[in-house]
Amino acid sequence: MAPTRILIRDEELGATISDDDDSPSGKRSKLDRFPLSRWELAVSLGVFLVFSSGLFCIYMTMPAAEFGKLKLPRSLADLRLLKDNLASYASEYPAQFVLGYCATYIFMQTFMIPGTIFMSLLAGALFGVVKGVILVVFNATAGATSCFFLSKLIGRPLITWLWPDKLRFFQAEIGKRRDKLLNYMLFLRITPTLPNLFINLASPIVDVPYHVFFLATLVGLIPAAYITVRAGLAIGDLKSVKDLYDFKTLSVLFLIGFISILPTILKRKKIYE
Repeated sequence: MAPTRILIRDEELGATISDDDDSPSGKRSKLDRFPLSRWELAVSLGVFLVFSSGLFCIYMTMPAAEFGKLKLPRSLADLRLLKDNLASYASEYPAQFVLGYCATYIFMQTFMIPGTIFMSLLAGALFGVVKGVILVVFNATAGATSCFFLSKLIGRPLITWLWPDKLRFFQAEIGKRRDKLLNYMLFLRITPTLPNLFINLASPIVDVPYHVFFLATLVGLIPAAYITVRAGLAIGDLKSVKDLYDFKTLSVLFLIGFISILPTILKRKKIYE
């Protein structure tokens, strides 16, 4: 039953992309069309408002003096200033600060707002390596989960519109690795082969089971989280975000990723023999 379902979904996706390419409207620029229906747009806006309201309520519990210091960092200079401003608040109101930090991180991850790497660096600067890694992995997994289910609800037309070729490639790779899907998803999470944003959005569209997605995210994000959080300890010495992932770091990540897919490679070798 499962192969039939996968085949049907493949045909549906192929038909959708093909129709978009062959029709007159498919020849227009992507910017000329909006992929979501009114219902899907209403659902996405409703979810966004619910998350925003919860985030606002959390911030309302903060002391009034701290509001002026709140700003999502967009550079290392912003991050250093935010760290200095929030250090005393984090030590005096640890529970409130952690709640606000988690809510902000999950909100950004759910709605694909850039800047979570700065939040990860901030966790290292304020909480140290162990607590920082736990916080980052928890929030990144929770945010990816929210993004997964939101995409499952309304994401198909959006993903097909934005990345038709990449989605077709991803679906083909998933189809070839159904028997060892966890290993493949771990490889994708550990290495920068595909953007995490795309993985979060596309996984439910190509029928990646949630338990596989969850485990791969929870475990696969640990190496990158450790690298980023540890860098946050010396945030004053960091010159650029690009310095986080130099050749040596990328080599280590790909080595860990290769180890994660080694069982799949060995199994294929036995089959061919």
